[in-house]
Amino acid sequence: MVVALSIGGGWLYVALRGNLMDSAAARTELAARQAAADIVAKPGHLHGDLPEPAGGVDALLVLDDEGRPLASTAPRPAARAAALADFRPEPGTDSAVRDFTAAPALAAHTSVIAVVRTPSPEGERYVYALTVLDAVSDAERALGVTVLVGGPLVVLLTGLIAWAVTGAALRPVEVIRRELAAVTADRLGRRVPAPGGQDEMTRLARTVNDTLERLERSVTRQRQFVADASHELRNPIAAARAELELALLKEPPPETAASLGQALDSTVRLERIAADLLLLARLDAQQPPTLHLVDLSLLAAEKTARRRSARVPPTLDADDPVLVRADPGQLERLLANLLDNAQRFADSEVRVTATTDPATGTAVLEVADDGPGIPPEAAEKVFDRFARLEADRNRASGGTGLGLAIAREIARAHGGTLRVEPSPRGARLVLRLPLART
Repeated sequence: MVVALSIGGGWLYVALRGNLMDSAAARTELAARQAAADIVAKPGHLHGDLPEPAGGVDALLVLDDEGRPLASTAPRPAARAAALADFRPEPGTDSAVRDFTAAPALAAHTSVIAVVRTPSPEGERYVYALTVLDAVSDAERALGVTVLVGGPLVVLLTGLIAWAVTGAALRPVEVIRRELAAVTADRLGRRVPAPGGQDEMTRLARTVNDTLERLERSVTRQRQFVADASHELRNPIAAARAELELALLKEPPPETAASLGQALDSTVRLERIAADLLLLARLDAQQPPTLHLVDLSLLAAEKTARRRSARVPPTLDADDPVLVRADPGQLERLLANLLDNAQRFADSEVRVTATTDPATGTAVLEVADDGPGIPPEAAEKVFDRFARLEADRNRASGGTGLGLAIAREIARAHGGTLRVEPSPRGARLVLRLPLART
């Protein structure tokens, strides 16, 4: 709007000024020609005073060929004659029109002056007509004030109207955006509101809802498939494990025993993966956990006590008590996964800390080790399912790539968070859960 008004105002200013100047020049030349016609019609009648011209022309002046004033409608003809003596029609023409700036001898404002050459028995006469452009100046000033004052008001008013109209038109888009932002993997049942009518917004909302519905069906089928497959695999895997263990109890030859041992290790690993997938499927189904009052300090003490014979026994630093409401089995699985991960990569130390944070009203459980640590760019990747860092490519360590993913899903199911936080050395995983209100 500013650019459009600037261009339009400039064009209007130039067009108006040009039109007014052309009109003033035409009137002035017409007055000069009429006076010249009177001189031709009535030779020898020139005297000091001429009648006032009509049509808005301010003054007339007649000079002889030597530039001496012969007649005038205004005082001080000699001063005006001196200022206009050099202004004559070009050879071959009988008239000329020109703008003169403000001068004491002519006018207080810019003026337009026309001169007409006319013959007489005493020699050539030059008739000058003068029109002061005060009306043009007034019009230019009025237009400038209108544009400078009214332009910003028009821009402001137009901007407010455009803002209101556009905001009203795009309000359904903002509602759709907020609803889409609230859709997550565990909240696929949300739908965006569809405004009435058959306009573009309604069609957009319906298309978004159709897409969300297809996505929900696809994710539900995928989760159901994982749950069914994991459940169906448990029995044959358990049977295969039992057969391998029974075969090893019969003391086969060393070569056979080695093969059976490797098959048993792979079967145990497969059994653990199936159990992890089944647990993830149940967590994805958003089944609410069975909540009980759990003391994180006591739970951590029990888990660390059972691991004192491990390669890197964990140490505990805990407040007493740190109470949360959670499913004891799931919380125990979460802590076991964190300890498994820490002990797998620790060099010589695993620290478990259970405290409360009164500022945020949360219970904090930290598991830290002095191993190679987790790079900052992989702080979220480690929670992806089957995610493995380059240093963790060796599957001989026993990891399935699901432990941290399960731990985070359990934390989310209890309204908490599990993150990798900075540590001077090694990895530091921090669990935060709401404190029990008791």
